[in-house]
Amino acid sequence: MPGWRELWHMEFLGNELGSWVLAAVVFLVTFTVLPLAGRFISAQRRRFAKARPQNPHHAFDLAGQLLTRTNRFFLWGVAVWLASRDLTFPARIERLLTITLVTLFWMQMALWAMAAVRFAIEVRQQRSGGADTLLKGSMQVIVFATGLLIWGVAVLLALQNLGVQIAPLLAGLGIGGIALALAVQTVLADLLASLSIALDRPFVIGDMLGVDDCQGSVEHIGVKSTRLRSVTGEQIVFANADLLKARVRNFGRMVERRSLFRMAVHYETPVSALAAVPRTVREIIEATPNARFDRCHLLSFGDAALLFEVVFYVNVADFKVYADAQQRINLRILERLGVLGVTFAGAAPTTIRVNAPPAAAPAAAASAGGQQQRLL
Repeated sequence: MPGWRELWHMEFLGNELGSWVLAAVVFLVTFTVLPLAGRFISAQRRRFAKARPQNPHHAFDLAGQLLTRTNRFFLWGVAVWLASRDLTFPARIERLLTITLVTLFWMQMALWAMAAVRFAIEVRQQRSGGADTLLKGSMQVIVFATGLLIWGVAVLLALQNLGVQIAPLLAGLGIGGIALALAVQTVLADLLASLSIALDRPFVIGDMLGVDDCQGSVEHIGVKSTRLRSVTGEQIVFANADLLKARVRNFGRMVERRSLFRMAVHYETPVSALAAVPRTVREIIEATPNARFDRCHLLSFGDAALLFEVVFYVNVADFKVYADAQQRINLRILERLGVLGVTFAGAAPTTIRVNAPPAAAPAAAASAGGQQQRLL
């Protein structure tokens, strides 16, 4: 009977039996410790989230995302790599083991990188308001494009680690990429425009836009096109590249509405009554909810009437609120100035338009843009 020392140094499959035992111990410990470490981090993350629900710790959240994207085959590969460092194998088995471990490693790196990208996008959405209608389709484009880049780099690095010369491959990919880009340059232009919209956010879903002679609310932002729902009901489709080249008026970002209108008053109106007009108009506007008076002046002498110009602001972007305020102001002006003896001229002066949408869609002008008024 051989002693334990002889048994320990007994050769088995090209390695001493003691080396196999140590490798098995390292494998089991590693395959046990790594999952336990993951569970510990997850528990700490949940505990911190319960303690500070209003102030989440992004480091714990990111660690949780990475743990959920950790492949069990990768853990197995790490355990095998640590266990086999002191073992020797035949050349064929050594090569197969190297290929397997390198593939598992770079596959896991790509999975972690994708998880980090998705986490960064989620954090940005939360900071901008969560349900900010943050161009969900375009954000998926960012994930898709980033995924292509990450997985492409991971494949190239894996091939390089395995001894493959990637310089000729990169040259071939470069030439092929140029040819492909020339063939699909229109699609690529729209794709890049979609990424620009997602990153720069000149508008979001739900905003009311004016593009050339078209107006509508943003209904969908996709990889190639953006779709608007016109105020008259039809759907308007723009290529993303064409949309960014155009002058876009985003009425959805309005903080307040500016209204300018003129009043034409007869020359026969007494000067004392004319002098009371600015003060009276100011009182009327200041007594109107959501309205802020700016100015009222007798600015010019028209051919048939004296011209007063009035400017006020409505501090709510909703058009219906503006319309109610403008109607109330108009009625009060007719009532108060009639008491003062101010009579309006029968011919209308030239109307000034301020911040108004194109004239092609009168209904849209009423719902999306600035305002115009005239009192006869």
